[in-house]
Amino acid sequence: MSNPLARRGFLVGGAVIGAGALATACTSNEPAAQPSPAGSQPAGTPAGGTDNDQPGKQVVIGFSAPAADHGWIAAIAKNAQAAAGQYSDVEFKPVEPTNDINAQISAVESLIAAKVSVLVLLPNDGQQLNQIARQATDAGIPVVNLDRIFPDKLSYRTWIGGDNYGMGVAAGHYVGKKLKDKGVANPVIVEIQGIATLPLTQDRSKGFADALKTYGFSVTAQQGAQFTVQSGNEVATNLLQAHKKIDALWNHDDDQGVGVLAAIKEASRNEFFMVGGAGSANAMREIQSGNSVLEATVTYSPTMASSAIKLARLIAQGKGMSDLVENQVPQSITLASETITKENVAQYMPLGFES
Repeated sequence: MSNPLARRGFLVGGAVIGAGALATACTSNEPAAQPSPAGSQPAGTPAGGTDNDQPGKQVVIGFSAPAADHGWIAAIAKNAQAAAGQYSDVEFKPVEPTNDINAQISAVESLIAAKVSVLVLLPNDGQQLNQIARQATDAGIPVVNLDRIFPDKLSYRTWIGGDNYGMGVAAGHYVGKKLKDKGVANPVIVEIQGIATLPLTQDRSKGFADALKTYGFSVTAQQGAQFTVQSGNEVATNLLQAHKKIDALWNHDDDQGVGVLAAIKEASRNEFFMVGGAGSANAMREIQSGNSVLEATVTYSPTMASSAIKLARLIAQGKGMSDLVENQVPQSITLASETITKENVAQYMPLGFES
């Protein structure tokens, strides 16, 4: 991949179910036409009866994201487009996806000049695009910050993304519990990271280490890859050669996991079990087969883009979320990281993305 920052901001482990269903059942917080009888509704509870999915004020949602050069980002763009298409009151205005920072800044500037109602922005780099997001906010355009977070909270209205630390925790508990139940002492646990220098990767590794610690275990070997099939293959090959026996392997990313699995099959190794990360469709098919070392994956779902569009529409229309008492959409939403195994994979399969 030409630009490592083109990979998602790795903020989630994303929840598959939580992300997809987040804003689908929102209702307006406008008061009912007729007051309810005294005592019929608790104080502070929004009045029901109006479905936010029904057509409302026309809004224009601007959208900018990195180039779709791998499965996860491709699914981000696809999910955003599909979610916007559900609403007759939404005009979806995407700009050309790019991995070039300056090109993305120029693209966002064009959306500001077009005076879109709200902007959904997944930046190539939150730090470097912080100022252009702030310009949008200062121009009166609410920004829904998707995944890679801007450092300045004044630059966005709402952030939605996954839980990187939670991804590590989920993977660590799966690995730790299975090894403990098997009675394995001093296990060899291998970890294949994404880009090791990124804070999101470090969060994932910390969550993994913290969870393993509760079982008395620790990581034996750890090596970074680049979120690509080729890098996953190369790193896995090196680790397999260095360790003649492995008990468990956690690979941070299902896109690079295609290469990791290829290396494992090439080496004819099957003495260990593997956990993936993100929730790709191909990883789910491996899990479902029951004859792969890949037994589980922890989610960081691109369905968050669908929820970002839904949230942007609510914000632009001045609406809140029906399941909350408050009149406005929350300032931040962190999706849970869920663990997909053979037992529940059928439930998640429709939400997987192709690597």
